[in-house]
Amino acid sequence: MFFAALGMLVAVCVPLFAFPTRSEQVIQQIYDLATRYLGIFYLWGGAAAVLFCVWLAAGRFGTVRLGPPESRPRFSNFSWVSMLFCAGVATGILYWGTIEWSYYYESPPFGVETRSAEAVKWASVFGIFHWGPTGWAFYCIPALAIGHAYHCRGIPRLRLSTACHAVLGDRTDGGVGRIFDLCFIVGLLGATGTSLGFGTPMIAAGVGRILDIPESYQLTVAIAIVCALIFSASVYLGLEKGIRRLSNLNLTAALMFLAFVATVGPAGFLVEKGAEAAATVLTGFISMHALVGPLDGPHYQFARDWTIFYWSWWIAVGPFTGVFIAQISRGRTFRQIIIGSMLFGSLGCAVFYLVLGNYALFQQLTGAADVVAVKNVAGAPHAIIAVIASLPYPTLVVPLFCLISLIFLATTYDSASYALASSASKSLSAQQPPAHWHRLFWAFMLALIPTALLAGDSGAGRLRSMQTASLIASAPLLVVFVIMAVSLVKALREDSV
Repeated sequence: MFFAALGMLVAVCVPLFAFPTRSEQVIQQIYDLATRYLGIFYLWGGAAAVLFCVWLAAGRFGTVRLGPPESRPRFSNFSWVSMLFCAGVATGILYWGTIEWSYYYESPPFGVETRSAEAVKWASVFGIFHWGPTGWAFYCIPALAIGHAYHCRGIPRLRLSTACHAVLGDRTDGGVGRIFDLCFIVGLLGATGTSLGFGTPMIAAGVGRILDIPESYQLTVAIAIVCALIFSASVYLGLEKGIRRLSNLNLTAALMFLAFVATVGPAGFLVEKGAEAAATVLTGFISMHALVGPLDGPHYQFARDWTIFYWSWWIAVGPFTGVFIAQISRGRTFRQIIIGSMLFGSLGCAVFYLVLGNYALFQQLTGAADVVAVKNVAGAPHAIIAVIASLPYPTLVVPLFCLISLIFLATTYDSASYALASSASKSLSAQQPPAHWHRLFWAFMLALIPTALLAGDSGAGRLRSMQTASLIASAPLLVVFVIMAVSLVKALREDSV
């Protein structure tokens, strides 16, 4: 598994570095074909994942506990939620939470007129939907399946194949199981590469503004290296001393920053748009899931550009987050894990959109800053930093925002490195961490894909490169998720007999 994953990583990165322009063209073609013919399966899969998790939590299996019946949670609720949330969202929540509305404002769904009042409404809604219960449901399925096999059935491997043992049987340790595990590693590399690929240019734009230097590819790579150093140190220290402390610090700092923005920003507008967005998501949850139509129609095109990308990203990163949640959730019940993920995870993401996104939207609507124009000319990272710089005390706020973004990246990538090392280990007993050198190796390898994807020239091309990386990485996992859900139910029923 180790050498197969390393070989695939090299095979993907070399042509991206060597032929960035041609690679950008090929990536666009791949994305168009994949979303055209596979997109409907992602949309259906999202709805199915939500229904499956609700059924588990509400039914008799909701009381199943990871570990022996007498086991109790290893971490406090705050530490557990902090690690779960930070591992699941990365710095993408700061990136998209601030700027995603602008894409929908210019290209709204449902055939709505561009930049109209209706477009403003949907601009502040769809980001919350994309980071809501559906995405977190894609985390819960592997978390429960892997956690049940590891903690309840005593299978000493934190791998994707482990979650399918009830269906695969003896083939879990054979070639079929290795293929499943390779899908997990490929998905993780693609999805985490996407997160780092969005986050590092944003941080680089902030650093460029602070130091008054031009933003460049070299600066972006330097930021990625610094991030790799931080999360390699965290992952080396392990769950207790490294990841837990960094996650607690990160969530606390992020909540304080949001409180600052809400205090100095247009409070009335934030509350009004927040209430409207919450009501729209609740009443339109089903219709937003069913955002389909003719393959060449505007409804399906919007889904191809955004909803399918998001579901593919959640699916690709789902097994990794599942492995990590399984590791930190010993002693918790299925119901607690599902509620903690789908409810509190969704609410946490919504707060970022309601505060940062609506503050940026207010700047646009009042003419205080033409955020859309900055995005279209200089790129989304510069538009995000321009929004943050419009806050009071920009000389303090911009560095703080960059620091929080860097820590967000680190908390996700130390978790990813830990999960990769765990999956590529032959066996791990309960509470046993993977080898230090193994964790450090994957910490630096994770920085390769985003630096390769960022080698393209255009901002639009970079966005499509990131979207395609998630889509390609997640495609095989669509089938694996179905097998994993079936295997989990089969194992639960066998244990309850």
